[in-house]
Amino acid sequence: MPVWLLWYYHVVIPISRPPPAQQAPVSIAPDKLVHNLVSRLRLRHLPLLLALARQRSVSRVAAELNLSQPAVTKTLREIEDIFMVPLFTRTRRGLEPTPTGLAVLAHARLTLADADALGRELAAIEAGLSGRLRLGVIPYISRGVLDTACTFGLAQTPRVSVLVREGTTDELVGALREHELDCVIARTFFAPGADIVQQPLYREEPALVVPTAAATRLARGALDWHRLAERDWILPPPNTPIRRTINTIFAVAGVAQPTPMVETYSIKTMATLMRRHPAATTIVPRAVASELAEARGAAVLPHALSWDLPPVGVMWRRQPVEDDVVAALVACLRALPADLA
Repeated sequence: MPVWLLWYYHVVIPISRPPPAQQAPVSIAPDKLVHNLVSRLRLRHLPLLLALARQRSVSRVAAELNLSQPAVTKTLREIEDIFMVPLFTRTRRGLEPTPTGLAVLAHARLTLADADALGRELAAIEAGLSGRLRLGVIPYISRGVLDTACTFGLAQTPRVSVLVREGTTDELVGALREHELDCVIARTFFAPGADIVQQPLYREEPALVVPTAAATRLARGALDWHRLAERDWILPPPNTPIRRTINTIFAVAGVAQPTPMVETYSIKTMATLMRRHPAATTIVPRAVASELAEARGAAVLPHALSWDLPPVGVMWRRQPVEDDVVAALVACLRALPADLA
């Protein structure tokens, strides 16, 4: 199906709904709109729409795109003529997208992301590779899964170019939905949504990590959570699954969550703090704790902890036609032995 016919199914329906009460109803002929999209709408129109949504000002868009203001205004009128309805309205805060404009902008972002992905994939194929994979990973994943994911492209024949992007689960899943990534390895969801397919890979146990000099003393007897909370904590950024889970551990112990000394996902930063700061303390997945201990200066306390952190899994978009590269990566990850995952 031609790419612009997709606009019919995703944009025509919102456009055809009655607009809000404060606006006069607009009647649009679907056949005419489809004809306009196929014959008149161009990819070059889309960056201008996104710039208008971002800048909310014709003058700022003109400066950003190195165009004259009349040229920006003229192009916007051409685009709105194609859709046969206004896409922006003028307000005290500047240009504001109409409901139709919001629908168009959402699909403009996806279309440009797909165009960028296509261009880079074709460049990879021209270079003798079999394709390109854009992979998102959270910072705390097991070494076996990370090694498999990062070397996946080298193991294919012909090889696959792999882009690896690190972020939180929410950031990566958002990028997946925006077509900026093809696949992500992150915390799974109870209900990911109809547009996302997920495959759990493994669960993680928590471990309490402290500087080596403090480990012998803190390892004696039961944990005193009140005294632990007074130490200098290194915690993941707020509003992440693992941070919320650590907060729950303190709540169950009847202790107020500590104010972190440092908020980071960086294993290198945590290792440095463990070597330099005698009161540094953190809770991380056991695989990460082992890496910190291997870096020297840190030790894992023997106390067993429990949490309800969601398992790590692989996610990808549900599509009518399966992506062969994504399917191959998922198969590699699922084939990992349990002790490596």
